[in-house]
Amino acid sequence: MSTDGEINQETGKLEFSLDVPFPSSSEASIALRSLSPDREPRRGGISKRLAVTGNTLSVRWSADEARILRVSVNSFLDHLSLVLETMETFGPLVHSGI
Repeated sequence: MSTDGEINQETGKLEFSLDVPFPSSSEASIALRSLSPDREPRRGGISKRLAVTGNTLSVRWSADEARILRVSVNSFLDHLSLVLETMETFGPLVHSGI
């Protein structure tokens, strides 16, 4: 897992990125679909973008305030932890011929 945080000099917004590697692209896509419905509760001040490239789930935040960014990242990490625990509990993805 890798992270990066900075202030965008053009917009003045705080930016934070998180890259989470998964064993396969299928598992990264499952995580993306599981986490995508969770929209930010605030209408303004923060945005979050999720994408999958290969087996890596990438998340990018942009926020006006550090507090808003912190709350959003912490909430996302809680949800990500639950997704990872669920994937571990139910085992690897198995394709059926049905």
